[in-house]
Amino acid sequence: MFSNDYLKSNNNPFRSFLMGGFECADHQNAFGERVDLYQMSGHDRFLEEDYDLLDDLGIKTVREGIRWSAVEKKPYEYDWSEVDRIIKVSHSKNVQVIWDICHFGFPDDLTPLHPMFARRFSHLCREFVIKYRSIVPYDTLIVTPINEVSFISWLGGDVRGTSPYCVGQGWEVKYALMKAYIEGIEMMRKVDPSVRILITEPLVNIVSNNIGNDISLLSAEEKHFEQFQVHDILSGAMCLELRGKPEYLDIIGVNYYYNNQWINETHEFLPWADEPPHHLFRSLHSLVENVFSRYGRPIIIAETSHPGEDRAKWIRQINQECRSILSSGIPLFGCCYYPIIDRPDWDHLGHWHHSGIFDIYDKNSLERIPDTESIDAFLEFKNTVNIIDAVVSI
Repeated sequence: MFSNDYLKSNNNPFRSFLMGGFECADHQNAFGERVDLYQMSGHDRFLEEDYDLLDDLGIKTVREGIRWSAVEKKPYEYDWSEVDRIIKVSHSKNVQVIWDICHFGFPDDLTPLHPMFARRFSHLCREFVIKYRSIVPYDTLIVTPINEVSFISWLGGDVRGTSPYCVGQGWEVKYALMKAYIEGIEMMRKVDPSVRILITEPLVNIVSNNIGNDISLLSAEEKHFEQFQVHDILSGAMCLELRGKPEYLDIIGVNYYYNNQWINETHEFLPWADEPPHHLFRSLHSLVENVFSRYGRPIIIAETSHPGEDRAKWIRQINQECRSILSSGIPLFGCCYYPIIDRPDWDHLGHWHHSGIFDIYDKNSLERIPDTESIDAFLEFKNTVNIIDAVVSI
């Protein structure tokens, strides 16, 4: 749809290709408990130190969230104290922040199906931009209004994993979230027309293992292409009444994990590390290429990581895929390791994933322990990117 729309003048706004994401989910989990992974991971306690750790890795761009449930305890009343602190600390350390306005969590009195949800969210977006510009008037402001609309619509609308705890209402939740998403962009750009929008959606591959059955193949294909509904609504290609526009599809972030490819009939994950790979498994390069062919927008890998012992192996594979994507000429603007610091499971808070580059073993001190193999792999990735940048600049 937008294959000829990408302009060479659309310069990369990010300060570093390699980025780090700090887990900022603040939603109600499957048991109705409010989680706050910003605090549980200790990022609130170690904000300055965490930025210093990333600086040592050459990371100048990070993903953070404002935590809507913490900012708006009462309707239209905002506590920006912690957001203010992040803005000032990041600015003082020359760290660029990509801001998530909503990373899964809503205030206690709201769900996406509430009639005032979009209005509340759009006012929050406007007030955030006003707050940010009161501290940092001139730099590039990059915002993700709502992270992973597709995922949160499924989690809250189909499998009762979070608010609004529904079954069979995934589309209704998605529609409501996209109404809020677009109204939020409209409000932000009234305050500051220069705000850049980073859409962050899962990048998946859904296939059928029943190759001889046309109905199975079509069903898997339909599920596969549902991942683009958010992009199409945002750009105005569908649900025109929500007022999407092509320019709202600004930078496309793809969230890609080890379990993002599966068989439609059985929900069995396609193994990523097998040699040779599963015959239905697709490379990250091929999936990204399809996104760029479809929309013609610059892309970043907005989230990627792997839990446990295969972390370093995963980083090296992502490194290889990024090199392949960059060498093909696709405008890949960056890659964000998410989460960069360890965090607990949403639903089982005593279990920590160990998917970050820095682990946490002591739940009291929350001391950051570097995973040496992951650090080595990350530094190899950094050196690769530096070499590519040098070649491109010649």
